[in-house]
Amino acid sequence: MFLQQLINGLTLGSIYALFALGYTMVYGVLLMINFAHSEIFMVGAYLGFWVLSLLPMLMAPSLPVYLMVIFVVAMLGTGALAVAVERSAYRPLRHAPRLAPLISAIGVSIFLQNLVMLTVGADSKPYPALFTGAPIEFGGIRLTSLQILIFGLAVVLMILLQLFITRTRLGTAMRAVAQNHIVSQLMGINTGNIIALTFFIGGGLGGVAGVLNGLYYGSIKYNMGFIPGIKAFTAAVLGGIGNVKGAMVGGFLLGVLEALAAGYISSEYKDVIAFVVLILVLFFRPTGIFGEAVTEKI
Repeated sequence: MFLQQLINGLTLGSIYALFALGYTMVYGVLLMINFAHSEIFMVGAYLGFWVLSLLPMLMAPSLPVYLMVIFVVAMLGTGALAVAVERSAYRPLRHAPRLAPLISAIGVSIFLQNLVMLTVGADSKPYPALFTGAPIEFGGIRLTSLQILIFGLAVVLMILLQLFITRTRLGTAMRAVAQNHIVSQLMGINTGNIIALTFFIGGGLGGVAGVLNGLYYGSIKYNMGFIPGIKAFTAAVLGGIGNVKGAMVGGFLLGVLEALAAGYISSEYKDVIAFVVLILVLFFRPTGIFGEAVTEKI
């Protein structure tokens, strides 16, 4: 049972980790929480849903092509949406008191949620099932091809992100902006473009997480981003918000904790775990596992 719950937890943790990266990257460069990130996650799930609904009318069934198309569309679409949020809710208020962009982001979150509800309706929609094969069973453990996809894709994207941040000029510029905006500008870095790039990457990863969440749970709804958003935020705080590696580790830890709680205590308590972890981390180690203390935050 432990190994089964561990596999389930790593699957959930993969989604939380991808989702959490958006929170932690934006916090890293702006020291603000992007409260519209939950709705970007939701929009990513709907983009995948619409693409999956249209693809059978455009081409013959092909699982690899379907997967590639839905993930590329979701990543590009939500990345562009995240940049639009940055331009509309954050950039005009860059020098305003910190409470102003916070309220603005909450307003964008409510706007996006209601826009999707009025566009597609308030009812849940069943997500197209792409993986219908029998699970792999060994030693009493069941492992589905969807779980392998979720974990494998998340690990690949996180490795690519880490390589981008540590091995490229743009990644170096992102780290420089995260350290100090003014010095970065003096060194010739366009901080506005780097911040927009950060939103684009974080939003794209959130969109992929939304598609994976829809495939895993089999349904989506206009307000589906709230609870996963809290969990992803908890994962980011657990790992040390602002730290990319911390968000990855925090996501996996939270997913495993939630799965173990569901298996050994009760599935009814699985959502409580995130809130308990968030409270404990804020109480005993507010900087998280890998985080460093900062002087000002929202």
